[in-house]
This record gives sequence, C-alpha cells and structure tokens, in this order.
Amino acid sequence: MSGINVGRWIAGGVVAGVFVWLFEGVASVLYMEEMTEAMKAHNLSMDMSPAMWALTILVSLLMGLVAVFFYAAARPRFGAGPKTAALVGVALWAGGTLISLIGYQMVGLYPSNLLVMWGIVGLVEVVFATIIGAWIYRED
Repeated sequence: MSGINVGRWIAGGVVAGVFVWLFEGVASVLYMEEMTEAMKAHNLSMDMSPAMWALTILVSLLMGLVAVFFYAAARPRFGAGPKTAALVGVALWAGGTLISLIGYQMVGLYPSNLLVMWGIVGLVEVVFATIIGAWIYRED
C-alpha cells in the first residue's frame, strides 16, 4: 500500500475548494432573500466584512482538501473513480451538512424549507466537488 500523493491531493483539494466556493455563491441566489429574512428575525446581519469573505474562501478550500483526502484514503478499498468519489461526498455531507441542518431544525433557527434547500445544494456541491477533486488526484 502506498501513501497519499500529497501534491495531487493539494491540487485536487484546491480545485474542489474553488468549485465549492463558486457553487455556493451561485446557489445562494436560490435562497438569499429567505436567508436574509431569517437572519433579520434573529437580529443578525448578512453584511460581510473582508475578513468574513476570506473565511468563506478558507472554509471552502478546507472542504475541498478534506474531500480529496478522504477520497484518497477510500480509493484503495473502493477503487478509483467517480463512484468512490460520490460515496465519499455523500458520507461527508451526511457527517457534516446533514447533522448541522438537523441541529438548526431542532433549535428552530431557520425555516424548514430553507434547510431542505441547503441540504440539496450541499449534497450536490460536495458530491461534485469530490468528483472533480478525484479527477485530479492520482497516486502515481
């Protein structure tokens, strides 16, 4: 068994992270108005400082790196390719996004339809990001 190809992991992870950031930005058009209303209901603002924008980029890159890392770890067991990448993406979504959305539902922070939209967007986003990162990742 060989180790993870660090250069390809980082390259795939960065590309996957950029995809996450761009997809999230485009998808936010679907729910921005409702999210703004929900935030106002809790006296919270949607205003973003430059530091917050930088944080969104950092979190997206971290998501991409984690996705490709777990793909590289799963590859020897499940085989290389989009099927394994999709499986990893679904597992990451279930272990992160879905659990967070359930927590938001439990405390009533956001309306259910907004949480469902975030869940669908998040699932598509992480699965495609992992597939894109896996396409770049190679062990040789």
